[in-house]
Amino acid sequence: MTLDFHWFLPTYGDSRYIVGGGHGLPPGAAGGVRPPTLAYLGQIARSAEQLGFVGALTPTGAWCEDAWLATAMLAEVTESLKFLVAFRPGLLSPTLAAQMASTYQNHSKGRLLLNVVVGGEAHEQRAYGDFLSKDERYARADEFLDIVRQLWRGGPVDFTGKHYRIEGATLPRQPVTRPALYFGGSSAAAGPVAARHTDVYLTWGEPPADVGAKIAWIRKLAEAQGREVRFGIRLHVITRDTAEAAWAEASRLLNAIDPETVARMQAGLARSESVGQARMVALHRGARNNLEVSPNLWAGFGLVRGGAGTALVGSHTEVAERIREYAALGIGEFVLSGVPHLEEAYWFAEGVLPLLQQAGLWRHPRSETAGTVVRTGDIPFLPASEQKRASAS
Repeated sequence: MTLDFHWFLPTYGDSRYIVGGGHGLPPGAAGGVRPPTLAYLGQIARSAEQLGFVGALTPTGAWCEDAWLATAMLAEVTESLKFLVAFRPGLLSPTLAAQMASTYQNHSKGRLLLNVVVGGEAHEQRAYGDFLSKDERYARADEFLDIVRQLWRGGPVDFTGKHYRIEGATLPRQPVTRPALYFGGSSAAAGPVAARHTDVYLTWGEPPADVGAKIAWIRKLAEAQGREVRFGIRLHVITRDTAEAAWAEASRLLNAIDPETVARMQAGLARSESVGQARMVALHRGARNNLEVSPNLWAGFGLVRGGAGTALVGSHTEVAERIREYAALGIGEFVLSGVPHLEEAYWFAEGVLPLLQQAGLWRHPRSETAGTVVRTGDIPFLPASEQKRASAS
């Protein structure tokens, strides 16, 4: 299996420290000292494209810039990078969303991916005029995606449901390719929606056993619908030439966060209705000790950041091993980020991707650079136990 890697566009600002916020929280924590200008986001996007990332996730919410508009402008300064646009289906009509996606696809030459975010924060949803309960939001998303997918198959579409009534909906132009739908959710209401509609089910970075259980859950639901779903994982990453250097960087990030900030952010996250967010919090419970919750899986980001709260931390070889472990469970796509996003993209792409390429698990998506090789001096891809034996001989 060949793996796909996506990067992340911090449309709330970037820093050499963890920028907190998300899931109903305002950005801040350690502070974003690099504003999310198009020039800076363009640097990240172009670097991700050159380094071999397939796409870049762009978040949604009150704490960041609008993903549709920001990425549409960044498409002009990139050539092949795809944009995984997060959006909330209840905040616009399904017909308009299908039309926007078709326009985006046709003008970007097929570079749109869509991350459907139902929303787990009732107080933030209300700020947008949405007063439905969480389960009602999932039911609405189910109808929304049904209408959108029908429109992409060709209209006219008539639909009558609990949340939408559509008559004679058509698109002026079909998308050159249908955008793949990405979807995450850990609650009981999320599973059936993912199984019926989505192409890729995304999970946040939990320990492998928990990720494996989620994959089995969604796979069983999808099989009952006569469908197959691909799987992806959302993680941060801190990878260096040595494990000691990587953990020193994790310690630097942790030491920059004061206890008052952690307490304030955790209090805010406690309001979340998201089951996935509760699972992230359960990994650390607001404590600064014992943050390595699984080998090379560090929960420090989750102390001040909603959403994805874990990072793969270690040497390039160790991080590659953990990726291979998730891949063995069925994960085929990795949506990654780092601190800062520009520099960490290079650490990962130059340190880890060549090892995965050597193992036959990755190839550069751009044909002219598909033959990239491992850098001179890199350690061959071996399990840690074999590396110790090799170094001793």
